[in-house]
Amino acid sequence: MRLTLIAFCLGVWLLQQQATLPSARWLWLLPLLMAVLWLPACSRPLAEFFRRLGVALLCVALGFAWAAWRAEAQLAERLPAHWQGVDVELVGVISDLPHANARGERFVLDVDQVLTPNAPGLQRVQLTRYWPREATHFETRMRAGERWRLTVRMKMPYGTRNPHGFDIEAWMLERGINASGYVREAPAPHRINVEAATPGAWIAATRAAVRERIFATLGDAPYAGVIAALVVGDQRGIPHDQWRAFTRTGVNHLLSISGLHVTMIAALAGWLVGSVWRRLPRHAERLPARQAGLVAAVLAALGYALLAGFQVPAQRTLFMLIVLALAFWGRREPRAFTALVVALFVVLLIDPWAVLSAGFWLSFGAMAAILWVTLGRIALPGMLRGWVTVQGAVTLALAPVLLLLFQQVSLVSPLANAVAIPLVSWLITPLALLGVLIAPLWQVAAWLMAWLGAGLTWASSLPLAVTSLPAPAWWTTVLALIGTVWMLLPRGFPLRGVGLLLWLPLLFPLRDAIAPDHFRVEAIDVGQGTAVLIRTANHALLYDTGAAFADSDSGERIVVPFLRASGIGELSGLIVTHDDNDHSGGMRSVLRDLPTGWLLHGLPAASPLLEGAPTAQHCMRGQRWKWDGVWFEILNPMPAAYAETGRRDNDFSCVLRVSSERHSALLTGDGERRTELELLESDLLTQVDVLFAGHHGSRTSSIPEFVAATRPEWVVFTLGHRNRYGHPHPRVVARFRDIDARLLRSDSGGLIRLDFGEAGVEASQYRPTHRRYWQAD
Repeated sequence: MRLTLIAFCLGVWLLQQQATLPSARWLWLLPLLMAVLWLPACSRPLAEFFRRLGVALLCVALGFAWAAWRAEAQLAERLPAHWQGVDVELVGVISDLPHANARGERFVLDVDQVLTPNAPGLQRVQLTRYWPREATHFETRMRAGERWRLTVRMKMPYGTRNPHGFDIEAWMLERGINASGYVREAPAPHRINVEAATPGAWIAATRAAVRERIFATLGDAPYAGVIAALVVGDQRGIPHDQWRAFTRTGVNHLLSISGLHVTMIAALAGWLVGSVWRRLPRHAERLPARQAGLVAAVLAALGYALLAGFQVPAQRTLFMLIVLALAFWGRREPRAFTALVVALFVVLLIDPWAVLSAGFWLSFGAMAAILWVTLGRIALPGMLRGWVTVQGAVTLALAPVLLLLFQQVSLVSPLANAVAIPLVSWLITPLALLGVLIAPLWQVAAWLMAWLGAGLTWASSLPLAVTSLPAPAWWTTVLALIGTVWMLLPRGFPLRGVGLLLWLPLLFPLRDAIAPDHFRVEAIDVGQGTAVLIRTANHALLYDTGAAFADSDSGERIVVPFLRASGIGELSGLIVTHDDNDHSGGMRSVLRDLPTGWLLHGLPAASPLLEGAPTAQHCMRGQRWKWDGVWFEILNPMPAAYAETGRRDNDFSCVLRVSSERHSALLTGDGERRTELELLESDLLTQVDVLFAGHHGSRTSSIPEFVAATRPEWVVFTLGHRNRYGHPHPRVVARFRDIDARLLRSDSGGLIRLDFGEAGVEASQYRPTHRRYWQAD
């Protein structure tokens, strides 16, 4: 049975790797494959092997077809392309806790009714209501569980695309969100009723009330956000510095509604009810204490999952616990690995997109590692030794997966988790939940969390707290996992240390080397903004850092993860072209997370972004340096420009030319007509192979004379999907087409890579070559 269920799960995973959904005409193969079920078991080993192989292939096909059918149904509910940007009137219930930030409040709306004639029927949308100008809130706030009548403008799910980056489209697909958009204030939003009208609305309203009570009770306590996260699953109240400490120590999984917490609460409830039940003979005669404990465990897990908003990780854990409870219901002890495989099957049957989540692999991987080192062992270790063994096994087993998914592993994680897991799961979380009934217990939980947090902050500051490696190839991860299984075999098996050899390709990956005199330019997809990485054989330069958002920035979310995945642990230099948010917004995160040699910028001298920055100076015409046979030159602005009072911010942009013996690239930031005229008047401007269009292709840039002087072979537009500025302007696009330039756009192509070498300029785009079926065109 385990083989067939694993084969089904493999088929589900295989579907999620497809660029397009398969045609329905392939379904006729299923009846043909089902013919293997009629084959009897055979005594010949070879014949029996092929029969079982046929059954496994059938299960793979069934899993593939099941996931394809679910995906087809889910995608059919998405907002059609021609309804993007159109006013639509909706009535719906706010089904999740709204999140307020400096720009507005964001919430999920479960749609009851679409009032606009002929508009598509939507089930769930994510909306933002922006604050009025000069205000930080509305007189009437959106609250969970309320029903509202809203006029909205929406767009299809669409996100940035970079190697090893977060896929917002997959995240929205898994959560059933059909579109995103914003609320129009004319006509004014109308709250229809305050009281929750559905069970889902009642749960959302209850969670909101509990969250408000937590913050009212704890006030300004530093770890109030953690207590709210543990009780109602709302992590947005945890400050960034705390999240950073939790991540660097590898305990961030404990500060959310993780499978571990749901399991621990279920275990506590099951143990407590089972213990009491044994002392009630009459009840025990009707229902054995063991079964009563299982019922209590499942009900406790269900209640906790509902209080936490029934988020996807909690759902997966609940399904797993139900399967395990059914397996343990009888008097016979089930096989633990069989129960785990059945739980895996049920989770993917209900949620085929779970395989896209890092939490899915980490939770099932951790459970498999624990079972591998605890079951079937003749000599049972003592409690302390057993705990150390389990911690070591989980750390060793998950390290390859963490390196594949996040390109870093916390070296202090085993010690930090050894302390944090029992404290958070067995003490802080139960106290926080009991605080719903006895509010002063929240104070106790917050005090314990503050004590733990101080230790984690200290551990996170250690020099070797975290190690980072370039994103490994998938096959190196598989080899390391096989080596881990071998190393964790029971004592007495020969050559267990040989398993460490299988880790070597993961720990010492082959690097994508750049030859001297060659260079690579990568336009990172940061949406409406610019962040360009320029690499030579031994140096890395970052040109701009993307935008800052209300609660984060592109540097932290996109740029730094991409640099780490690319094997860049430090920057030789950073250029921040000028004082526009979409170019300088991620600067602080980049400087905080990556050692940086120096900073060139076009910022005002009093800019707060320069506080704590490394060696910094204004970029000026004439600055020039050479790395690995490649020249870097600042062409603009001139030194006198910084004394001009009427100069526009965009014309302070640092204009950079990168050139080798054969090729060159020109990056002009947001330079407009004035910048281009100054370059034309100089003797510095020459024809280039690649031009990054100024100001994202705005009509204020790329004047005809500049286009004729540079005459690029390739033109790159860095911009956001359906940006509100209309970039790039059709006239600018036409000018470049008239000279037969090839155009690349980050909104449709994702990350753009340009290699400058012996064979010329080779260009590639990430989105078209790594497409998945859920991604919009």
